[in-house]
Amino acid sequence: MRADTRTRNIRHGVLAALLTGGLLLTGCSGGGGGDRATADGRSRGGGSGPLPAPASPGTGDAARPDGAQKDERSDSAPPPDYLSTFALDVDTASYGFARRTLAEGRLPDPATVRPEEFVNSFRQDYERPDGDGFSVSVDGARTGDDGWSLVRVGLATRAADAESERPPAALTFVIDVSGSMAEPGRLDLVKKSLGLMTDRLRPDDSLALVTFSDTAETVLPMTRLGDTGEHRSRVHAAIDRLEPTQSTNLEAGITTGYDTAVRGKKQGATNRVVLLSDALANTGETSADAILERISDARREHGVTLFGVGVGSDYGDALMERLADKGDGHTTYVSDIEKAREVFCEQLPAHIELRARDAKAQVAFDPETVERFRLIGYDDRRVADEDFRDDSVDGGEIGPGHTVTALYAVRAKPGADGHLATASVRWLDPESRAPHEESAGIEAADLEGDLWRADSGLQVTAIAAYFADGLRSGTDGYPRPQSMKALPDTPSLDELALRAHELPDRVAESKPVRELTTAVEQAVRLTNGAAPEPGGTGPRGEIDPSRGT
Repeated sequence: MRADTRTRNIRHGVLAALLTGGLLLTGCSGGGGGDRATADGRSRGGGSGPLPAPASPGTGDAARPDGAQKDERSDSAPPPDYLSTFALDVDTASYGFARRTLAEGRLPDPATVRPEEFVNSFRQDYERPDGDGFSVSVDGARTGDDGWSLVRVGLATRAADAESERPPAALTFVIDVSGSMAEPGRLDLVKKSLGLMTDRLRPDDSLALVTFSDTAETVLPMTRLGDTGEHRSRVHAAIDRLEPTQSTNLEAGITTGYDTAVRGKKQGATNRVVLLSDALANTGETSADAILERISDARREHGVTLFGVGVGSDYGDALMERLADKGDGHTTYVSDIEKAREVFCEQLPAHIELRARDAKAQVAFDPETVERFRLIGYDDRRVADEDFRDDSVDGGEIGPGHTVTALYAVRAKPGADGHLATASVRWLDPESRAPHEESAGIEAADLEGDLWRADSGLQVTAIAAYFADGLRSGTDGYPRPQSMKALPDTPSLDELALRAHELPDRVAESKPVRELTTAVEQAVRLTNGAAPEPGGTGPRGEIDPSRGT
């Protein structure tokens, strides 16, 4: 394939990802145009009524009987059913790591690009519920591809309570001190982060420190910080002594960390293991499933969840993401002290409590109005449709103040009118584990507005999703898999950057959107064979991945 053809392909893929990610914007309050289409439970007849029954099987996106691959844009029969079900996810590590990689002058490996993590790296202005659980919002707009629209499903939890009202925390930090952590921006950043956080935690909070290299060691058992400062000094001293040593036995670290967490478990507290590592396991068991099997009792019986914090220019993204998914937790990526301060001093303390356990979403499309649909991302979070109300099936653990966004490419039937889809979320109460549901709907008429005149938050979501899709679309070293289809009306990378600049000033000039625009522009230069521009987005200390959810 010629270089200019490859460039066009990745540009087109990137814009498609961005269009899909339009709902990523932090703090959007309306403003980007008059064609916003929104549906919520109050105005669109939301509630907890039964979902439409699945339609009869059809061919959908499956392979044709003759084995030929169908094109996303070709006319075809509807999918096998009209339900889409997935576990909620608030991970953001994929986006943060992609930004760092681009700033260092490299295109990220497409295998590390997960569109939902690009989209969910931006907070939304969705309406918040009064209690635990979720609000549900649905909106969308049409693309330039005939019949295709982007539909955004937005879920939000109530903001964190006042610091004095949250439950105490019992945190076990599992810290990678292997030789690879000696690189600047790894262990040194971890130590600074832990020091900052130690001074921010409350007196009734407790923490333990476990280190691992070729073996693992509990260097500080679960210790209540208290009021005198003596125990905080012990924690600081233990952090200061951390030094990189030998190989990376992640299995030993995780196993010892969970043992320490269970022994130090505090009743009435949020008990969590926080893994800080570049996840480059090279000693002992290196499979996420095998590692987690060793500590399954701690996860299931003791309710200890895992929060993964990735560091380093070389980063075991797939392993960390798998550990967090199977450990009932989530991941983020830290590349500088500003992001570390946000994660450890703001996100972690504020999000110690939970708003929902085992949260799953299901979108039911109306077969009378919808011809085809496609969920963007969430490839590793899909749930069987019949398991939506099976509360023994794992979902996502969601804390306060989170927004979760799912973006769909939807092709309506010609002349379709009336109900388009109903989005539902189901979760368990974090204390009683009683199940709850909330729903909202959207009408076909709500998709009449043009995407680039829609709500500015939806536009940002689309830009982020198209960007992710473009980064997954393939380069010289990473060809796009034949089965991976482009999103509808995919713009070029240059067009994506232009769309970001054309957002309302308050949006385009906000830090998260400026960082997104910079990342797109870096991808443009790299796909054109140019070196990244020097300046404020260099590979060390200048990158601040998005604030996350």
